[in-house]
Amino acid sequence: MDVLLATVIFIISYVFIMTEKYNRAVIAMSGGILLLISGIYSLHDMFQTYIDWNTIALLFSMMVLISITERTGLFSFMAIRFAQKVRGSPVPLLIGVGMLTAFGSALLDNVTTVLIFVPIILKITKELQLPSFPYLLMIIFSSNIGGTATLIGDPPNIMIGQAVDHLTFLSFVNHLAPVAGIIFVAMVFMLYMLFRKSLNTGKANVRKLLELDASEYLVKSPMLYQSITVLSMTLLGFLLHSFLHINLTIVAISGAVLLLLLTEKELETEQIFKQVEWVTLFFFIGLFALVGGLREVGIIDELARLIVLFTDGDFSKTALLILWVSGLFSGVVDNIPFVAAMIPVIQEFETYGLVYLDPIWWSLALGACLGGNATLVGASANIVVAGLAEGEGEKISFIRFMLYGIPFVIFSLVISTVYILVRYLIPYMSGGV
Repeated sequence: MDVLLATVIFIISYVFIMTEKYNRAVIAMSGGILLLISGIYSLHDMFQTYIDWNTIALLFSMMVLISITERTGLFSFMAIRFAQKVRGSPVPLLIGVGMLTAFGSALLDNVTTVLIFVPIILKITKELQLPSFPYLLMIIFSSNIGGTATLIGDPPNIMIGQAVDHLTFLSFVNHLAPVAGIIFVAMVFMLYMLFRKSLNTGKANVRKLLELDASEYLVKSPMLYQSITVLSMTLLGFLLHSFLHINLTIVAISGAVLLLLLTEKELETEQIFKQVEWVTLFFFIGLFALVGGLREVGIIDELARLIVLFTDGDFSKTALLILWVSGLFSGVVDNIPFVAAMIPVIQEFETYGLVYLDPIWWSLALGACLGGNATLVGASANIVVAGLAEGEGEKISFIRFMLYGIPFVIFSLVISTVYILVRYLIPYMSGGV
């Protein structure tokens, strides 16, 4: 009965989120409340086990940092300079923002990257009177692809790296960066072909942009230098966190609190808190609660066990099935709980006689990270981009995004399948490994 009830609540909540007739945060939290009332889990389990407060705190901290920095005019300055570098040309702008986002997501986490780039691209598209959707779509896709390439780029990779000692930062780059690069190039070409006719701006807009003095947008006060310094220190902390052995969330919170202290005389803390994307944060809380219901009744664990039963321990079948199941499943719910459930299952494969598990780990990482592009709730970065865009009056429709996201995820998984086969499975089956 609990399984049926949790499934029904999840599906109904998901349908309401898709229809967008009600605020998505209210719907997600309503689903969580129904799970509490129906006794699926306790309040203690909801708050202590299923809501990922590390993610919430990380998002909140970065929103505070970005909000303060934005008031200095730094993002306007960067947006104008970037647009001027490409001479206001829409297509190079699209490709450029994709490359920068992918690169940033590979070195930082993808949520931090989109928090930095979305305000910039929204300012550029507004200045050039361009449609923002193709650029926001490029940022989302690029962030998830770039995050796939390294150990620190996406939470599933961090979890896998922590679970398997010999999979180092360089291991992820060596094994995942090549296929991520191929998918990125294919994605850029696809978006160019889809949106090239709408990527036009008038000569007057370009001329107006080129005549702007970007430095005039900078508010040259102590807050500017404080913001640049603290934001740079925070990003450096993200890059070095594995060497410093400091949690990403601790780095972000430290940066946010430090900048609030330094700028207290120029800015009221209450005003900064008002600019935080609270709807996005509460949507995350509700989403964690909804997925927690599926975890509590064992649906995610059962899915993992079914994979083992279906493949009967066959190496090649297991690797490819995990790739596709994790890819498709991660488009519907957050990929973190699925990966958490799959890690101990894959570790148990050794009891079936499988000693060469690396391709299975890479399959899990590829599926979980790339699958996040399917829907707006598939990855943390997607939700953040949608929240930031909505705050600027550029709402991204759930259905519209899904119409682009699902075909692209299937395309990405096909490329990943070929990659896994050619690099790992065929050599293994032929005795080359």
